[in-house]
Amino acid sequence: MKINSTNIAKPTTIIWNGKKIKTGIYKTPTNIPIYLGKETVKNDEVSDRKVHGGIYKACYLFSENHYDYWKNLYPNLDWNYGMFGENLTVKNLDETKLFIGDVFEIGDALVQVTQPREPCFKFGVKFGSQRVIQQFINYGFPGTYVRVLREGLVQTGNKLKCIEHDKSSISICDFFQLLYSKNKNPQHINAVLNHKALPQKKRALLLGFAKNHKQHE
Repeated sequence: MKINSTNIAKPTTIIWNGKKIKTGIYKTPTNIPIYLGKETVKNDEVSDRKVHGGIYKACYLFSENHYDYWKNLYPNLDWNYGMFGENLTVKNLDETKLFIGDVFEIGDALVQVTQPREPCFKFGVKFGSQRVIQQFINYGFPGTYVRVLREGLVQTGNKLKCIEHDKSSISICDFFQLLYSKNKNPQHINAVLNHKALPQKKRALLLGFAKNHKQHE
């Protein structure tokens, strides 16, 4: 895995249901290294701190390998890296092999895989159709957020070196499916129910899944 693009955003105003809303989803490539901080990427726009940024969503990674799929669906968009709101566009990033809790060294930084990206209406606005949200869920390759364990600069060309692989956990793809599927996999729930790489809200959500499953046994 290798970084093919580092991306940040300036604040952009969109109109949603007649209201002006500021967003940082319109990221564009930089030609300089970017600094991964504990709660955000330096100089990057994070407009809604309730759902973006913070310790467990400090930086967002998306795979370059999925770009062709989406370009075929939306050929008329102005395509460039950062299109999915990712800070790091990574070649050969595979969400089926990225496990929650995995630790990677990237450039000067040390990061931990935390959770998949969950699409919202801003993603739909950027793509010109709210249908893209369900398409994104159905496709099942959401990219991943990371927690920054050691701050530092990263740049295009940096490779992702796996320092620790959490075999007892589940993949980002499996967790993404767990969030959206009707039939929750109880083994997947139990594997990450109390995982420290997940924020408390996600663990509470998983606990709800587990209780619901027991009620229907």
